[in-house]
Formats: sequence, C-alpha cells, structure tokens
Amino acid sequence: MFTSRHVKHSKLLLRHAEKFLRYKQDVISPPERDELESGIRRLKAALRQRDRKEIEVRAEALDGQLHRLAPVNWESHWRENVEVILVAIVVAVGIRSYFLQPFKIPTGSMQPTLNGIIGYPYEASQPIPNIFQQALEFVVRGRNYINVVSREDDQILQVEPKKFLFFFNFTRLVCNRQNLLVYAPHDVLQSTFGVSAGKTYSKGEIIARGAIDTGDQVFVDKFSYNFVKPHRGDVFVFKTNRIPGIAEDPQTGAPFYIKRLGGTPGDTLRIDPPLLYVRGPNEEQEHVAERYGFKRVMAGKDGYQGYAAGRDNLARPDHTFVVPGDAYFALGDNSKNSYDSRYWGPVPQANLVGRGLFVYWPFVPHWGLIR
Repeated sequence: MFTSRHVKHSKLLLRHAEKFLRYKQDVISPPERDELESGIRRLKAALRQRDRKEIEVRAEALDGQLHRLAPVNWESHWRENVEVILVAIVVAVGIRSYFLQPFKIPTGSMQPTLNGIIGYPYEASQPIPNIFQQALEFVVRGRNYINVVSREDDQILQVEPKKFLFFFNFTRLVCNRQNLLVYAPHDVLQSTFGVSAGKTYSKGEIIARGAIDTGDQVFVDKFSYNFVKPHRGDVFVFKTNRIPGIAEDPQTGAPFYIKRLGGTPGDTLRIDPPLLYVRGPNEEQEHVAERYGFKRVMAGKDGYQGYAAGRDNLARPDHTFVVPGDAYFALGDNSKNSYDSRYWGPVPQANLVGRGLFVYWPFVPHWGLIR
C-alpha cells in the first residue's frame, strides 16, 4: 500500500535522468550517453526485481553519473530559481488577466453585503488593544488601529493620499513643522476622523485615534462572462471610464466600481421604495425583482434599507427607465448611500470586468461566496 522511501527516491531519480537525457542528448558525447542509458536500464531492472540492496547500489551509481555530467554549482541553482519565479509570475499574470482578479471594496455602497473601508473614532480615554490583540484582529477582521498625535504645535497644510502595492492605503499629513504617515485612506481620515488641511493642533494633541476596517477583498470571475450573459442580481465589477458623471483620478485613471446588476439590456425598471420592479423585454407585466440579492435588500432587515429613488427617470414611483440594448443598470445594496446608475446612467457592456465571486479576506464577517 505504501511505497518505501528508497523506491520513491529511485523513481524520482529515474525521471530526472530521463529528462536530462532528452534535453542533453545532442550535447553530451556518445560514450556519456551510452553510460547514462545503461545506468537507467540497470536501475529499472533493480526496481522490477525489488532487491533493496541492488536498488540502492544502482541509484547511487546513476546519481553519480548525473553529478559528473551536470555538476551542481551556484549558477545552476540561481538559474533554476529564476526559472521557477518567472513561471510563477507568468501563471499569476495569466490567471489575473483571464480568470480571477483581486479587487478591494473601496466604499460602503454595497453594505451590508460587502464592506468598504470603515473608520471607528476613539475617545482619548478609550483604550486601544494590546499589540497581540491588534495582530489577531488584523488577520481575522482586517482591522488596523491608529493613534496619531501631534509632536509639535502645528498646522496641517496638505492631506496627501499614498498607495503602496495594490492594497495598502496610506495618507501623508504635511504640516508646517512635521510630516506624518498614517495607515489609513485620506477620505476616511477626512470624513470619519475630521482631519483636513488648515486644522491646527497643539503639541501632544490627538489628530486621529481609533480603528479602521479594511474593505472586503474579493476575487472577480473574469472568465464566465465570455460564455454566459450577465444575469439580474449578479454582483459585478466594471470600469467607469466613458461614464458621464464619474471623474477619473489623474494618477490612477478611472476607478473600478462593484454593484449589483439591477437591469439587463431591454429591461424596464421602476423603483417604488423600498421595492424594485422589473419588466423584461419579452414580458407583458412588471414584477418585483426576484433574485435572492434583491429580496434581501427590499426586506429592509439586518442592515438593509430597501431601494431608494434616484433622480431623473427613477426619481418618482411612477417613472420608469429602459436599459439600452448594449448596457447594464447598476444598483448598490446600500441604496440610500450609493452613487450608481440612478444618477449617472447605465454601464456600457464594454466596461464589464466580471462577476464578484468570493471574499477571500478578511475572514469576518463576509468570507465566502458572494450572493
């Protein structure tokens, strides 16, 4: 049932020798090739006979032949490591480009289905957990604690966003007499902690203190939309370039949004708070949106508040909107606080990136498949 270690080692050695022979048979000399082929045959024969002593002798001899033909040195190790790294990079890029792409939820427009970055200000008297509890909460909840104290009597001149790699959002506070780097997005510092340019602080005064939960980080399925059409109720990611009303960041370009797909091409939509009504292009009568995600939002429980009217065509309960034939209608689950297609119109089909598939971090509270 179980293969002994010396047999496993010998079989691996055989595969390595045969691979070496295939790659190097036009480089090594005929006597060397004959010797290597003979060593391979002898080891195979010993394995068939299941003679442990003979297997060990033949394996040691073949191993010695390989070392003479391909001596191990630092260059070979370096070359092999580089090859492994390059292959890993190519595979990762291929997966990200065509199958799964990581995406970080930036705002609260999909709460409570998906969390954006949330800040919790602390009073000066409220204790911050010890370093071990902080580490545990960071791993499990993606929670980071900040305690920014002014070292001088000073004034904030600029609040500059800084991004490192893909997921780490910092903010640099440029002051008259000091610069402070804070592990927190600039918009959270401004909206939640009240940090803004022009504010003055005394030496030892708290600038920002509290906890910040990172946004849910999800895998986006970029593959399935190549073969199946998007469905109502999907949580989907899309680019916002060429959408009027959404400004592009001068450094990073048009942002990516994640919303729930409220309407497909040809659908007629109507919002009568808290309900979303839909009539498909081949349907005679409208009906309340049926998918699980819609029902959860419209139920108005567990943090959901139902759908709210937007502006223009969906501003009043008797108004409708017809989704164009090459576009999709995006709605946030946090409808009262979502900037979505009710305000800037439908998403062009060319902008679709993929379907939100899986929350892979943090582990609490939304780890798992996205619904």
